[in-house]
Amino acid sequence: MHKLYGRDLITIQEWSLSEIEETLEVAKEMKRARYTNQYKDALKNRTFFMMFYNPSVRTRQSFETAATELGGHAQFLEPKTMRLREKGKAGETIEDAAKVMSRYGVGIGIRILEDAIEKYGDGDFILREYAKYADIPIVSMAHDKCHPCQALADMMGMLEHLRDVKRKKLVMMWGYSTMVRSWSSVHANLLISSMFGMDIKLVYPEGYDLDPDVMNMVKDNSKKSNSSFEIVSGNLNDLKKSLEGADVVYSRNWMSPKRYDWGKDKEIEMANQHKDWILSKELMKLTNDACFIHPMPVDRGNEVEDEVASSKNSIIYDIAENRLHVQKAVMALTMGNL
Repeated sequence: MHKLYGRDLITIQEWSLSEIEETLEVAKEMKRARYTNQYKDALKNRTFFMMFYNPSVRTRQSFETAATELGGHAQFLEPKTMRLREKGKAGETIEDAAKVMSRYGVGIGIRILEDAIEKYGDGDFILREYAKYADIPIVSMAHDKCHPCQALADMMGMLEHLRDVKRKKLVMMWGYSTMVRSWSSVHANLLISSMFGMDIKLVYPEGYDLDPDVMNMVKDNSKKSNSSFEIVSGNLNDLKKSLEGADVVYSRNWMSPKRYDWGKDKEIEMANQHKDWILSKELMKLTNDACFIHPMPVDRGNEVEDEVASSKNSIIYDIAENRLHVQKAVMALTMGNL
């Protein structure tokens, strides 16, 4: 068995740089020889469970395809139909569900974020409870704190287009939207980019701070990789200055830290004060002919202009495709018969 066999993937920070690099190398091989690589039977006759507390656009498609291309099967599950215990409602405990699912399948993927939880941190707690009781790997398919598979796909895409990302400048900017998005993809990208030694500027309007514990992890990663990490909470002039010389720009909406205290309507009201925070063609001219990245779905016309999202510098479709390959790599290495 591979050394990663049996490992959970809850946040990208919990895997070492060498483990991530090896996973990306496997994903690269899988992309190059999609149907003929050595891992094509890694999950032969095996089942991967997918628990969706939240809907998705690409996550179900990519994980089901990944299981099929590894010779296995992915089973779609909606917790609301599973008679699981919920607040104020009788049902099966996580312990019992995890123990039984471990007898049936080889891995459990869980997607839980945004409106499926009552407060930030609940999703992470649920994943770790499943990990505590399951005898098979738990994989985050996006939860409130992190989206590790998206991080792997982001890095794979940046490496494909930039070759070497060390000391390349990444600007992570808040983008206007009324979608009130979670922190998961943003956290994940900041963590993996700092591990790989990118110089990062995180720019947003006042009031949109991210998880301070995660920001400390990013700072520590940057220190270890001899790169830089700067947080800029300011105005559009600060954004323009930050974009100068950028090699990669990531424009993404995210919620404020008060999201679960004052509700979604108040979040939308707050976001509407910053409609001019959109990544435009003019702003991209300030960069070093930067790549545009985004985890998708893109809120075109709000987070970013169509001219940028559909430009030759946009690598969003390559990254979306890479979700398939990195997830195949994760599943093969942690669950496969290698």
